[in-house]
Amino acid sequence: MPTLAESELIRPSSTVIVARAGAGAPEIFMVRRHEQSSFGSAYAFPGGVVDPEDSEVHESCHGLTSTEANSRLGIDDNGLDYYSAAVRELFEEAGVLLANLSSLDEDLASVRDALNDGSLNWAEFVTQRKLALDCSNLHYISHWITPPIMPKRYSTRFFLTTLPEGQDAAHCGGELTESCWATATDMLAAGRRGEVKLHYPTIKTLESVARHKTMDKLVEWARSCVEWGVTTMVPLTIERNGKRVIVLPGEKDYPGTGS
Repeated sequence: MPTLAESELIRPSSTVIVARAGAGAPEIFMVRRHEQSSFGSAYAFPGGVVDPEDSEVHESCHGLTSTEANSRLGIDDNGLDYYSAAVRELFEEAGVLLANLSSLDEDLASVRDALNDGSLNWAEFVTQRKLALDCSNLHYISHWITPPIMPKRYSTRFFLTTLPEGQDAAHCGGELTESCWATATDMLAAGRRGEVKLHYPTIKTLESVARHKTMDKLVEWARSCVEWGVTTMVPLTIERNGKRVIVLPGEKDYPGTGS
């Protein structure tokens, strides 16, 4: 685990795996980052860092209390910040808004553009429209911290949700250049063939999703993750048999475990 000094340099963030029913297995919405971004042209899930205005919409977060959010994430305070960030980033990057839309009489695409260009503030948007952010359908499934050797570090909470009825996902321009719906199995296969670039946490998340062949099973698993316990993952690279390999906490040869 990072020391206090290190943790001050790690940016809290949220990312969201959006799932919908496919012809066979569930499909996941994937976005491709711009090559100049922190994730360098890789495919990933919609998400980003927690912003200051996320702390201003706690009363608009419905489906769980502040205490419940803190308990689920295993932190002392501000757990709802991560849920607000997850809803906000999903809307800004994928155009999917987890909220009661009955009070909105404006074009969501225009709202998203305004949020992305900074002409609209998230907290003002949520409070003025009296939006009820649907946090009950954000299922916390994993926690990844960027390795210490990386120049930019993030403490990212991964959530899974289902695509709301009547909405569709589409990537924004700028930082995102492409998007697609694909099964986790197909995305992993494309990564192995070198057709798409996938970072390690994305691969491990897709592997977890791929084990569940129906939407019911996928959501059931996502709901159970907190009950079973979410382990903080800090991938580290070691040398084993002359090769560089990535290991996770609890695995053989993970530094500091004595294995």
